[in-house]
Amino acid sequence: MLLEYFQMIDRVERLDLQTGTLTARSRTPRSSPVFEGHFPDLPLVPGVLLIETMAQASGFLVLANNGFAAMPFLMSVDGAKLRTFVEPDTPLHIEAKLEHDGSGFAVTKAHITANEKKICDAQLKLRTVAFDNSSGLDTAHLADLVKSRAQDVGLMAAMPGTT
Repeated sequence: MLLEYFQMIDRVERLDLQTGTLTARSRTPRSSPVFEGHFPDLPLVPGVLLIETMAQASGFLVLANNGFAAMPFLMSVDGAKLRTFVEPDTPLHIEAKLEHDGSGFAVTKAHITANEKKICDAQLKLRTVAFDNSSGLDTAHLADLVKSRAQDVGLMAAMPGTT
């Protein structure tokens, strides 16, 4: 997990497009400039970064589901519950489940656990924008970057029919 670069997912462990689920893992860093201000002498992962972690897992799931045809952008977070604190060097287990994908939108439910303890959960809504620039938003240059990051975290290897 590289908090400063918003790289929240270390590894995709499992992708099941039949059930619309993705599981991933990450480990919070031992040290980060984020912890210097949140909070001095009591370093905690900001809740917004835990939500971002769920959003990234959801985004990878949506990308896999649409065959990397459209970029998912977080639109809303509903019913978020932050249940406990997360300290540095904590192993996280992230799961996202697809509830809807179509009409330019996707909805997931996601949660994070650590050592089998609930950390947070939420319903996430994402807008999907085609990489072909048909939306008027210049996303074409993002396609290669997104595929490269997906390769780095093992999403491509987890996708059926890819190597």
